[in-house]
Amino acid sequence: MTKDLICIICPRGCHLHLDENNHVSGNFCPRGEKYAIEEIFAPKRTITSTIKVATIEGYSRVSVKTNKPIKKEKIFDVMKEIDKIVLRTPLHIGDIVIKNVLGEDVDIVVTKNKEN
Repeated sequence: MTKDLICIICPRGCHLHLDENNHVSGNFCPRGEKYAIEEIFAPKRTITSTIKVATIEGYSRVSVKTNKPIKKEKIFDVMKEIDKIVLRTPLHIGDIVIKNVLGEDVDIVVTKNKEN
């Protein structure tokens, strides 16, 4: 199996080629090689979303994200976990909303301060 990718690790955007022997070419730096191998065999993504916040008027939302990338196949499961949560203020950037979500050693953290 051969695969062509564009590296997204830096703005350079190297055109990578992974050959049938899993050799990567076209990368300017070692990070490109690591990116290509991971993207093909164990892709990960950072999830950004919002979570409900209970207010006097009803509900508002606050932005959250994973503190590191999570396995791509777990995205929808993580989103279901996020959807179960209702928070209360005050909330601060970096507050952990879900620790070790799905046992993946990844936390869901608040990305915006919310006082009310």
